[in-house]
Amino acid sequence: MSDNAVEPGEVRHVADLARVDLDDAEVERFTEQFGEILAAFEALDEVPETDRETELTNVMRPDEIREGLTQEEALRNAPESEAGQFKGPKVS
Repeated sequence: MSDNAVEPGEVRHVADLARVDLDDAEVERFTEQFGEILAAFEALDEVPETDRETELTNVMRPDEIREGLTQEEALRNAPESEAGQFKGPKVS
């Protein structure tokens, strides 16, 4: 993988999307780290494929119908509720 696998502008863009403020030193450090991560994923391409001997089977238990919580029980430990529903913070 080349040294320029990830550009600082890409790191800044991802940080903006995540609403994270990074200084120049952090951008430089994350640029290097992202490059190392991408190089590790490239190494996976070199792992040989193998044939499966048997088909995969579902080992999960079958679904069972059971009685659930009442509305009051579900809301009992909620920090906030309104009109019988969970109330969360406003997302802008």
